[in-house]
Amino acid sequence: GPSIAALGFALFALPGIGGSFWTTFFPATVVLGLGMAITVAPLTTAVMSAVPTRHAGVASGINNAISRTAGLLAIALFGIVIATTFGDRLERRLADLELPASARQEIAAQENRLAGAEPPATLDTATQAAVARAIDESYVAGFRVIMLLGAGLALASAGMAAWLIDGKPRAEPDPPAGD
Repeated sequence: GPSIAALGFALFALPGIGGSFWTTFFPATVVLGLGMAITVAPLTTAVMSAVPTRHAGVASGINNAISRTAGLLAIALFGIVIATTFGDRLERRLADLELPASARQEIAAQENRLAGAEPPATLDTATQAAVARAIDESYVAGFRVIMLLGAGLALASAGMAAWLIDGKPRAEPDPPAGD
């Protein structure tokens, strides 16, 4: 499952600017979805079978809490990575353009908007198009980095699962006397 999810993440890193959703992002969505579908049920089963039945509620709660915390950490990490990558790539691409300092400042003030940043209206049409292209290419570069990071993390989780999960259910211990 995680290996298939990794392939889905990697497929998301392939598209560039433009193209049809059906030929660019849809295949990646299907593969990632399949990988996650194959992953979640066995993962939940592994967690639930790792504890005695009487502790199933606690195991379920811990599994849910860890899942939600991991999601928040991933969003925070990926947000930092895409913002940093976008800013770095945009700065490099804009260095090739002859822009007035005021336009550079206006663009820099919008960096936190990522792909939503807009070229300054004070620029001529051709320069606006070049700045828009630089913004788009910088966003795609950042998106690719986080998708490849996701693929790497999914592969790491596949390796850990192969190493740590033996696939055999634990024997139910005898209940303590008096239960």
